[in-house]
Amino acid sequence: MAEEELEQESTELNLHSVGETLRHAREQKDLDLEAIAKTTRIPQRHLSSIEAGDFGALPGRTYAIGFAKSYARAVGLSDAAIGSQLREEMDEQGHGAYQPETSGYSPANPTSIPPKALALTALGIGAVVLVGYLVWRTLFFSPSGIDPTEPETQVAGEVRDNQDGQSLATENSAPTPSSSGTVMLTARENVWLKIYDQAGDRLFEKEMAQGEQYTVPADAEGPQILTGRPDALAVTIDGQAVPDLGTAERTISDVGISAEALLARTDAEEPANVDEPGQTVNN
Repeated sequence: MAEEELEQESTELNLHSVGETLRHAREQKDLDLEAIAKTTRIPQRHLSSIEAGDFGALPGRTYAIGFAKSYARAVGLSDAAIGSQLREEMDEQGHGAYQPETSGYSPANPTSIPPKALALTALGIGAVVLVGYLVWRTLFFSPSGIDPTEPETQVAGEVRDNQDGQSLATENSAPTPSSSGTVMLTARENVWLKIYDQAGDRLFEKEMAQGEQYTVPADAEGPQILTGRPDALAVTIDGQAVPDLGTAERTISDVGISAEALLARTDAEEPANVDEPGQTVNN
């Protein structure tokens, strides 16, 4: 029954282009493009391109469909029907194959950026905490604080021989994740992502809800990720957190997410396909 209703809705939508359908629904709700942009967090110029059917001005097929679906949900239309019709329109206009991102995004919404005063305050608090810790550590581990009547204790990281001549060591740091460990991605908020192997075959693609998790298959060959919100993903190896894949201001693709690739990353490396933060979308 649900399939029949979806087919009927798709038939009604097809009487007009996707752009015309979305614009008509928006106008019925007495909304302007600026309101839709704030609701969906999609740049207003991309929404205008969708309404005008100018798909060449959008960053790629995947993003175009995702943007249209988000627009549809914002005006109360079926995102599945809009997505299906848009695929047909893009195929008819020669946008059937995947298009790499070529157009830049507009700057991030200033309202989503923390005020400079707040950032400076946080930095100051962090500095005070660090100084306090260093002072405490100096006092705690100073020679004057050691009671000579107490038996010698083993300091973390120091190696000495015991009475049997055996060498003992105590480590003061957490164990290093294994390069063959299990990688898990956890959504901090709703975020679209696509996982594929080194041959380009898709392993996983959807809009993950906040708190949802995905475990990268251990047998995947060179697993990689494409997403417009790398900051919305927490990454762990065997349950141990590793640095984020990127920031909110950068779209990444072809970034390796195997345990070996994540451990090999350094602070100097830059994520691929740099662009402005996009909308979390699904295809």
